[in-house]
Amino acid sequence: MNSEVALFAGRRNYRIAVSSLFFLSGLCFSSWAARIPSIQQKLQLSDAGLGAVLLSLPVGLMVSLPLAGWLVSKYGSRLIVICAALVYAFTLPFIGFVQQSWQLMMVLFVFGSAGNMLNIAMNTQGVGVEAIYRRSILASLHGIWSLAGFTGAAIGIYMISQHISPYLHFLIISAIAFLILLCAWTFTLSSDSNTKLDQPIFVKPDKSLINLGIIAFCCMICEGAMFDWSGVYFQKVVKAKAAWIGAGYTAFMSTMAAGRFVADWLVTRFGIKRILQVSGVVIATGLSLAILFPNIPVSIAGFILVGAGVSSVVPLVYSAAGKSKIVSPGVALAAVSTIGYLGFLIGPPAIGFIAHASSLRVSFILIAMLGLTTTLVASRTKW
Repeated sequence: MNSEVALFAGRRNYRIAVSSLFFLSGLCFSSWAARIPSIQQKLQLSDAGLGAVLLSLPVGLMVSLPLAGWLVSKYGSRLIVICAALVYAFTLPFIGFVQQSWQLMMVLFVFGSAGNMLNIAMNTQGVGVEAIYRRSILASLHGIWSLAGFTGAAIGIYMISQHISPYLHFLIISAIAFLILLCAWTFTLSSDSNTKLDQPIFVKPDKSLINLGIIAFCCMICEGAMFDWSGVYFQKVVKAKAAWIGAGYTAFMSTMAAGRFVADWLVTRFGIKRILQVSGVVIATGLSLAILFPNIPVSIAGFILVGAGVSSVVPLVYSAAGKSKIVSPGVALAAVSTIGYLGFLIGPPAIGFIAHASSLRVSFILIAMLGLTTTLVASRTKW
């Protein structure tokens, strides 16, 4: 009996520690995102200038993806997750301290690189904790990240209302992050599950990993569309009044966060393949409702469905990739993330080009088709 209690307490500590890392990551990122307008005003950047500067973050992310997988494979996720979290939290205050745009670009490159290292390492830790629990838990860990996003946004709103500078704001968040890491690092996993030694830095993904990457690609295009274009859609297509422009985004974010906390139970009951199949249909249905009936109630309902549909896709894809028998979890996650993040990066501008050539509703039709592609690829993948 005592051994069972000790086993339960041990795995619970691992889960709390990894959950804390996900919260740390989400808190740091959302805190930065909440103060982008303040940074823009401080540096007197035009919208075009801000857009150019912001590219530094995804560039840092993409450049570090193959390196992150190799480092996690070679040195283990525990060392990398601790180092990456330290750099991520340490870099945040420098974003608020910069005085010129070129300085911001340099800091954001480091911030993006460290954030990606942290993402790959903490998901590898999550896969290891899943192996201990012998059931799906990665979606709920991503739910913690979303919860941290709401927390960071709320803190950001308060800081702005109190006229607290971005530097002081970020310094406080950095201190909180260091405290979280201090409490959590002892209980991180010392070894990764399914570890293979001497993996090359560049790995050609096998068919199963490519399929997982395609699913992530389609889903992250849908996510990017909601993040960047939901407000514009409500403004220009739905013709919502100013107070309702953000309603679609809020509906999407709420169900995306909530869906991640129930996804693990659903996967345990119905299996990952069935959940991914249903997710694609739900995404396409939600977008179709908003396209066919562009009024406030139906569009909000549609965006609620989109949030529910995308909520579990990326966590489940990461979970499946981390169980690859071909390569170690870190390398597999990096390979799938590389394909997936391409969708996140090229999706929003592609929507803009299509909308300019035709209309925003037409671009959303194409996004709905990509959502349905998730179902088709999941149906053809062996799980």
